[in-house]
Amino acid sequence: MTNTPRLLTKYRNEIVPQMMEKFSLKNKYLVPRLEKIVVNMGVGEALQDIKILEKAMDELATITGQRPIMRRAKKAISNFKIKDGNPIGCKVTLRRIIMYEFMDRLLNAALPRIRDFRGVPDKSFDEGGNYTLGLNEQTIFPEIDMDKLPRPQGMDISFVIKNAKNKEQSRELLRLFGMPFKIKE
Repeated sequence: MTNTPRLLTKYRNEIVPQMMEKFSLKNKYLVPRLEKIVVNMGVGEALQDIKILEKAMDELATITGQRPIMRRAKKAISNFKIKDGNPIGCKVTLRRIIMYEFMDRLLNAALPRIRDFRGVPDKSFDEGGNYTLGLNEQTIFPEIDMDKLPRPQGMDISFVIKNAKNKEQSRELLRLFGMPFKIKE
């Protein structure tokens, strides 16, 4: 039997009652919840050398704890010398226990390691209430050995939120999880 992740326990015991009270929700099933986290790395240099993409996939697997899938170009773009079907990146979709453990590591270990960190922007919500966070390099994760890193690689982390009626509910859910949003001055 596996242990329940800390953030999942926090969601069930603390966040659900607070969200029900704040937004006047009558049923706990109406409370917004985190459905999945998608981590995406675009590796443009993979066109010249496929080993760069393989190294990025290994690093993403180390960070997330799950093997990524290779993403290929859907159409040709001549200005970037991309042909249809060329490998151009990798992604991982995290759900359930692995998702909560990754989010815990991101919020409590990785984000505080960013130099001059003042919080994440709170403007990156889409119309469905999903939040996307862009990182410049993967070296903020403690799992990555900087000495073996050939070059820094950025990534996008998308938090897909289910049952959110608006952006405010999504923002409040992530804030209660511990997402360090920038303070408005």
